Amino acid sequence: MDATQTHRDLIERCKEGRRDAQFELYRLYSKAMYNTALRMVQNAHDAEDLLQSIFVEVFGKLDTFRHESSVGAWIKRITVNKCINFLKSRRLALTELTQHNDRADEQAPEPEPPYSVERINRAISELPDGYRIVFSLYALEGYDHEEIAQVLGITEATSKSQYSRAKAKLRETLTATTSRTRS
Repeated sequence: MDATQTHRDLIERCKEGRRDAQFELYRLYSKAMYNTALRMVQNAHDAEDLLQSIFVEVFGKLDTFRHESSVGAWIKRITVNKCINFLKSRRLALTELTQHNDRADEQAPEPEPPYSVERINRAISELPDGYRIVFSLYALEGYDHEEIAQVLGITEATSKSQYSRAKAKLRETLTATTSRTRS
């Protein structure tokens, strides 16, 4: 029996209200969804609250899951949407960038020096909300700019600009950190 069929069976058992199946689905996906939420909202307590809300929605809407994608992708979409709605409720403002700033995408990328995962994560967490969310969705979660634009209610050009500026800010932060540690 392959993983797709195993998950299909697990979902069917969840739909029947079987607590053991629901716990198994939660066990399989809760850590990844918590990490996604934490990267997006930058607060452990908020991420924990969101995780509970996410799985309440997952179990409440399981009848709408049509196996057109993996259950993990479906749960991740719910997670990202919940996080975005949470951030919007806190008045997250993504700003449109001018045509001048869009030219940053046209520049050739510079080679990236190696950094520790801890330093990179710290630098990502220091990004402004708009940059961090777009960067996380694109670079870490695998969304494309068209999907990000739809989810966040911004233009595709804004998504690309926010991503480009996030990369530049990360590069600047990491370079400054490296310079300070060498001094």
